[in-house]
Amino acid sequence: MAELWADWGAAAYLLAALWAFFEGETFVLAAAAIGAMTGVVDPWLLMGSVWLGSFLGDQTWFTLGRRYGPRLVKRYPKAEAKMASATAMLLQYGTLFVLTFRFLYGIRNVAAAACGLAGMGRLRFALLNFIAAGVWASSFVAAGWYLGALIGPERLFHFIAGAALVILGVFLFRRFYRKRRLARTAMVL
Repeated sequence: MAELWADWGAAAYLLAALWAFFEGETFVLAAAAIGAMTGVVDPWLLMGSVWLGSFLGDQTWFTLGRRYGPRLVKRYPKAEAKMASATAMLLQYGTLFVLTFRFLYGIRNVAAAACGLAGMGRLRFALLNFIAAGVWASSFVAAGWYLGALIGPERLFHFIAGAALVILGVFLFRRFYRKRRLARTAMVL
């Protein structure tokens, strides 16, 4: 990733914004950590680019949810369950939900669309989304920067390998657990 910033220069910040448009927690953490270790990434430019990318991404999802939400929800049953969950949280927590949904894994894009589908005002969502995107961007850049300074370049490979093993372990455990649960359910029926 350090080579990406060294080779691409300012265009790498555009890539970071594009990545944050869709999701991007891992990318932002990694870019900030690499920046702390090598000095090739400006944390302020990184924060600004992912702030803007995250803001624009959620504005897009909000607009799509407002315009096409009911039709798309009926078309995709898996999205319907996530949308219902996000809408319930929006109705229960309101402003707090909009300020925090991007920290809830797996519902960020659906949550922004749910806000549009629920009829939240455009200006209210844009203001809350701008604040939340700033909090998200600054917290992940700061966490990545701290992590990079803590780990240091000499232990980076071991940390990445360990993190990959943990993620793989969680994935395999969840998959195994789901299969066992489905098998038990089938046996009961």
